[in-house]
Amino acid sequence: MEDSIEVILQDRGGVLPTSRPHPVLSACTGALLTGLYGVWSLFVIPGFRKVPWKLKVPYLPSSKDQTLNTMKLLEGRTGRLADLGSGDGRLVFAASSAGFQCTGFEINSILVAYARSKACWTGVPSSQASFVTQDFWKTDLSSYNNVTAFLSPGVMGVLGEKLLQELPDDACVIACRFPFPNWPQQSSAGSGLDETFAYDMSTVRSHLRNVPNTAQK
Repeated sequence: MEDSIEVILQDRGGVLPTSRPHPVLSACTGALLTGLYGVWSLFVIPGFRKVPWKLKVPYLPSSKDQTLNTMKLLEGRTGRLADLGSGDGRLVFAASSAGFQCTGFEINSILVAYARSKACWTGVPSSQASFVTQDFWKTDLSSYNNVTAFLSPGVMGVLGEKLLQELPDDACVIACRFPFPNWPQQSSAGSGLDETFAYDMSTVRSHLRNVPNTAQK
């Protein structure tokens, strides 16, 4: 996964001097980091006020390996695909090139504008890849037979409840990095931070019916 600014700074300890830094260098470094953080915040904050606190997930783009792993799990499938929290649209573009009719749901208007501009620049038709500034938590997803999500572990249980209520039995759900609690996996691809998990909705429903006390948390 592409690192956030905080992770980049942790991984590159040499960026900040550790002993007696030159005052001019320190000032320049501070100004640079402040500017980078400001730009990063623009991509994280827009749209957050529209979503309940417990469902908020900051923008963190998928890595190349995560995208490739997701596409591996979608091999052989067709139809409509919803990418929940589509960010800059990289997964939507990959899926649309494989023949899916994709909709990227993203509350960050800056990221939506970027993804739309990229689609226009690269000639991807809106019939194959569209991006909407819309809260997917308040959207009926029943018309999609493929769903992808790279969110956070704290919301996967709530998302599972929503998808169980709305998706058709033949739907396939792909979760990046964070699996659904109590859902049986159909398959997975990759490992570590880049691992992705595939779920068949019919199998999930059958499993949960046989485990009546299972709670989606």
